[in-house]
Amino acid sequence: MMLWSEHWTGAVYGGVPWLANVVQYFGQSNMAGKVIILFLIVFSLLAWTIMIGKYWDLGRLRGGNTAFEARVAKTERVLRVDPKFGGAAGPYAELAREAVKAFHRASGSDYAVGHVENALQRSVARGTIQYESKMILLGSIVAGAPFMGLLGTVWGVMDAFGAITTQGGANIGALAPGVSGALLTTVAGLLVAIPSVFGYNYLLTQVKVMVTELENFASHLADRIELEAKDRS
Repeated sequence: MMLWSEHWTGAVYGGVPWLANVVQYFGQSNMAGKVIILFLIVFSLLAWTIMIGKYWDLGRLRGGNTAFEARVAKTERVLRVDPKFGGAAGPYAELAREAVKAFHRASGSDYAVGHVENALQRSVARGTIQYESKMILLGSIVAGAPFMGLLGTVWGVMDAFGAITTQGGANIGALAPGVSGALLTTVAGLLVAIPSVFGYNYLLTQVKVMVTELENFASHLADRIELEAKDRS
């Protein structure tokens, strides 16, 4: 009977022993463990969605910034360009638009350059927020997943030992299934956290680099506008 059961289980799961074991351990988990594992599956899908989406989004923004920076480099006078910059999108284009509009609003004033610098600071802050969007959620998953797995394990082991106590004696055969099911939550938590922490660290590094590049471009714009303003006076 046991041989037939093992053969049937292997056939159902395509002859993959570890998959059959995972399903078996999941069935041996207590209700809290099952709920935690389901939450961890959701968190894993969410983390991968954020990482892939953020990687694509940062690449798109960097491509737009590079193209706009090359366009500005070819422009002899930034202040003579249409403030809309042809509808160009991206953080760099937003910086240039806000800087040129701020200068024209304060045109003729002794504080025009100061207005430009303030506008650039606000645009840099908005760009930084755009770069860092969803990183807090990803960081929360990285930090919280192992603790959720540990909670499920401790809860499951506690229930397993509690069941042994009510039976009036320790029996390793009765204890092992509950402990195996409980340990599955720790494994699930680590499987969520490990790839997420690598993805988070990589994306965080890219965000920091791009924020620095944004600040450098803002400084470059401020210098060019200040020099052009002096030439006009």
